[in-house]
Amino acid sequence: GKLLIRETAEGSVGGRILETEAYLAADDSACHAARGKTRKNASMFGPPGLAYVYPIHSRHCFNVVTEPEGVASAVLVRAVEPLTGLTLMKTRRGRDVLRELASGPAKLCEAFDIDRRLDGWDLTLGRQLWIVDDGVEPVLAASVGCSPRIGVTSAEHLPLRFYIRRHALVSGPRRLRD
Repeated sequence: GKLLIRETAEGSVGGRILETEAYLAADDSACHAARGKTRKNASMFGPPGLAYVYPIHSRHCFNVVTEPEGVASAVLVRAVEPLTGLTLMKTRRGRDVLRELASGPAKLCEAFDIDRRLDGWDLTLGRQLWIVDDGVEPVLAASVGCSPRIGVTSAEHLPLRFYIRRHALVSGPRRLRD
């Protein structure tokens, strides 16, 4: 598995990535780069390992750029299992229930203090915001679910959402977690 880690002056938080959605450079009208490069989506065109953070409904979503420079593809991190810094996450979210901390892309960004300031951040630097291997046995393929993405109205049929099946902290209704 992979861990997402965020360090700020307030402290650090971290958690295991449980759920993602892919957005592809080709034949994916739901991808923010489908109509070309803009000031807002420029990070998606950068090298792999950059953060692409965008606002939605006064909140934010965090993506990892995945393809070579110039090929705008990214993976949205939808849910994380909080492991460290729970008190800080609870304060940022104003919630005490574990399921309410990072079980959705906007919740995750609030709990981890991820916003547009981190758009274009190099996730390979190992500071401020990064992803590392957790050293735990790899997840068995049978434990990984695949479904269409959640909340998209374009290219909604594409099976590009991946998640740990039956995990209580995966986002969406129960039927989308099995």
